[in-house]
Amino acid sequence: MNVDPRENRIGRIATREGLRVARSAAHRFGALTSWARVSPDLLIVGAMRGGTTTLYHYLVRHPAVVGAVFDKEVHYFDLHHADGPGWYRARFPTRWSVDRLGRRVGGSVQVAEATPYYLFHPLVPARVAAELPHVRAIALLRDPAERAWSHYRHEVDLGYESLPFDEAMDREPERLAGLEERMRRDPSFTTAAHQHHSYLARGRYAEQLERWFDVMPRQRVLVLRSEDLYAQPAATFARVLAFLELPAWSPGRFRTLNAATSTDMPPATRARLRAYFRPHDERLADLLGTDVWWPA
Repeated sequence: MNVDPRENRIGRIATREGLRVARSAAHRFGALTSWARVSPDLLIVGAMRGGTTTLYHYLVRHPAVVGAVFDKEVHYFDLHHADGPGWYRARFPTRWSVDRLGRRVGGSVQVAEATPYYLFHPLVPARVAAELPHVRAIALLRDPAERAWSHYRHEVDLGYESLPFDEAMDREPERLAGLEERMRRDPSFTTAAHQHHSYLARGRYAEQLERWFDVMPRQRVLVLRSEDLYAQPAATFARVLAFLELPAWSPGRFRTLNAATSTDMPPATRARLRAYFRPHDERLADLLGTDVWWPA
């Protein structure tokens, strides 16, 4: 049977509107019952375009893990911190439902969320340490050259970027100039440029992790390579479960989620990115006590 394309489009719009209405109603109810809701035990903090969606969905399928209501990316500690902890708890299950799940699985249950901007936002580590002093964090770090290119393609697809990539890299210092200083002066300040146009800055992983290590014991931060999650998902996921002290378990099939359609990076662009990131990769290796993870 042939279906009128207009009917498909109307159906997609109706589905999105239905989800929006349901999400809004759930959040209103969550706000009224925030006093009875839990805060997370685990944050997947980044990096953007590094496999956070894939890892999050592996985790929330574990019998002893639950996620945020509706959205994996809650964006509390970066974009909505001024709304307060009640706003945050409204996005999570009730303590009653978590306790009931714990009785069913015969052990403790962990609550997770995944917001990749947390790794890069300069104020997030201190906010997390103050409000969730016992939380654990996972950082997935992807080859920064590949991550930057994927980030750029993602922003183009979303309509946030209109410049050619090389020009966007050239203009990144100008676009980001003074933004972190302003964030520190005015904690309520948010900026799209810092979030969407930070192709190079987000790949300087060492300076981001140092902010987390300054406020959180290293044994509560697990740093993984995204490439290991893709190439060796079972072994990498087993490391995650051991870090979280969760029973061994497998989702059965390991699928990569939210992967963008690959487009070849121009060789000159790749060479430029490799040269730019080399000293930052070496600094990361020194910080973690590893070999340099990605090729020169």
